[in-house]
Amino acid sequence: MTDTVITRPPLGIRLMGSLRKEPDWTAMPPAALDAFRASENRKRSSALARLITGFPDRGADIAWRNLELPDRRIRVRVYRAASAQGELPLVLHVHGGGFVGTAVQCDWINSYLATRLPAVVVSVEHRLVAAGTPLSAAVDDGWDTLRHVVQDAASWGIDPARVAVFGESAGATIAALTAIRVRNASLPLRAQVLVNPCTDLTSTAFDYPSMREHATSPTLTVTQMEFFRRLAVPDGSDARAVSPLYADDLSDLAPALVVVPAVDPVADQGRAYATRLRAAGTPADLTEHPGAPHAFLSMPGIVRQARAAREEVIGFLRERLAA
Repeated sequence: MTDTVITRPPLGIRLMGSLRKEPDWTAMPPAALDAFRASENRKRSSALARLITGFPDRGADIAWRNLELPDRRIRVRVYRAASAQGELPLVLHVHGGGFVGTAVQCDWINSYLATRLPAVVVSVEHRLVAAGTPLSAAVDDGWDTLRHVVQDAASWGIDPARVAVFGESAGATIAALTAIRVRNASLPLRAQVLVNPCTDLTSTAFDYPSMREHATSPTLTVTQMEFFRRLAVPDGSDARAVSPLYADDLSDLAPALVVVPAVDPVADQGRAYATRLRAAGTPADLTEHPGAPHAFLSMPGIVRQARAAREEVIGFLRERLAA
């Protein structure tokens, strides 16, 4: 008897994809992207969206906070267990979407991390890629947020010796690159969690079998990936600089958990990154979720695998952030 391999996303995802009208990504001008982004992020932040994105843990306090940096302001969404006392570990979280998305869409996972670890979770409302705003700007936002919070640990109520980074999709790209910067800066980092990570934005980005097999998946298509790559890596820029898979040195990084939904165009990129981490001597756990689509962790209301993935992430971080 052989195991059944699930190659289609859940029915709710397929229905959502069939009912939703996607814009013409190949011809979208900047003004149209701005309008689409604003509309989409309003939907993701709405009360009705909770039916898909999940309801936060009631034991978590959630609030926006601004970081005032010398050259810009970064907005962050902060989660903390209401009953927690003393210094807590820090989990720096980066939401997915790339050219769209908001920290609010991740309230479910981040609130449960805050209460179940417990920890202070700081989710970065980073700059989204657009014409004139490459992915490197979002990477800087993630890195600068981490440095700012760790350097001001007392006011955030965190233990600067117990820090992890956690990202989803394009946010996982930022988290992975932040983990590399932390190593280069000789700062402590206990763990990195990368969920459906995009790790290759070079010319080989579309050469993986999963890109062909799941090219028209309901939650991420190859056309969307092409649009994202065009914005994230403008002509003349170095794609390797924002592609963790092509980093020169992946040794001595924080232990990683790489979570791969199987019905995802970038599934093979996550697998390849876990392999490269291990080859460099960095511990890397790889977990796969058959039938789960891209961005599934932000859709617990319609993707049952999200809860299993949440428990994996909590267990991994609890072990590595222990006092």
